[in-house]
Amino acid sequence: MPEPNEVLRRRAIRIDQDPEHPLYIFSLTGAELLQIADISRISRDNNGRLLGYQRAEVRRHIQEITDYLNSDHVVFPNSIIIALDSTVRFVRSRGPETDDGCAIAGTLEIPLPSKDGPKPAWIVDGQQRAMALSRSKRPDLPVPVNAFVADEISLQRDQFLRVNNSRPLPRGLITELLPEVSTNLPPRMAARRIPSAICDWLNQDEKSPFYRLIRRPSQSKAEQAKAVITDTSLIKVLEESLGTPNGCLYPFRNVATGETDFEAITQLLVTYWTAVKKTFPDAWAKTPEKSRLMHGTGLRAMGRLMDKIMPAITVRGPKGVSAVQRDLELIAPLCRWTAGQWDAMGDLKWNEIQNVPRHVQMLSWVLIHSYLKAKEEER
Repeated sequence: MPEPNEVLRRRAIRIDQDPEHPLYIFSLTGAELLQIADISRISRDNNGRLLGYQRAEVRRHIQEITDYLNSDHVVFPNSIIIALDSTVRFVRSRGPETDDGCAIAGTLEIPLPSKDGPKPAWIVDGQQRAMALSRSKRPDLPVPVNAFVADEISLQRDQFLRVNNSRPLPRGLITELLPEVSTNLPPRMAARRIPSAICDWLNQDEKSPFYRLIRRPSQSKAEQAKAVITDTSLIKVLEESLGTPNGCLYPFRNVATGETDFEAITQLLVTYWTAVKKTFPDAWAKTPEKSRLMHGTGLRAMGRLMDKIMPAITVRGPKGVSAVQRDLELIAPLCRWTAGQWDAMGDLKWNEIQNVPRHVQMLSWVLIHSYLKAKEEER
């Protein structure tokens, strides 16, 4: 293996789809792969800015691959996808038959990092396989590598999401990465970008009642231990309200132009959910096991109630919170978030509510029907 500060040379094929981001196909051993490529773990810096994109390693999966690599007969056709920085150099081979109109043969030169220097590549897909290769008895086993040149982490994230779009990536990891990707995404993923960005704001801004209560993949284990709400539960609330004409957030998004009034949306959400927090203080900021208000079903049902209450609330801030509180107090006596049973749900105990469509529908109907009935009686 070459010494540090040298250049790793590999015979390669270059494919030019985009002149600024050429593609290369070549091979590396497992040891060489981790020598030149980092795994960019998802995390956040002290200012809350998102870093990286890869989930934590799955030890069991890595061990299963390692066991296979240590067996007698190994066939390992799965390629590793990496992003290379622009310091790499491609030297075209000489001769008339090195270019067939689709691909060009040559030698790829990858600068090797110094002892403490940054590596020139990042693994976009195949981190578990790369770790298994390095830990196996065959660290010198050559494996196929597909690479593209990209200094911008936004492009790396974009490719990471596209490669894993049909694979079982954690939903929370995908939704947290989506706001950081600026390129065009498949419609199904693009629709989740705005709710994820709003969820991110709600978790990081001190004005939000959800401040640091939402569990996201980029958090440390200590931060996740303090968070009580899964981001996917709150994102479902936002998706429903943004995506249906009856949702109170729907008017703040221009479907034709794609423009979204984030300021108006966040003001509305802070007003409503601050009122929820004040109306049910004993049920707020507890784990779902201790409070069904923080449970996926409770959040979605209260989100649907939000769609009924907020169109009539024209003010924001403290006055708006007080107005919402007055409406929430109409249904507060029947709520059983932390103890007792829901009389209107067939005497269902508070902790028997599950995150299933039937319970979401039942609880939503009870809250909305009771609220509308109480408002009618007020008149």
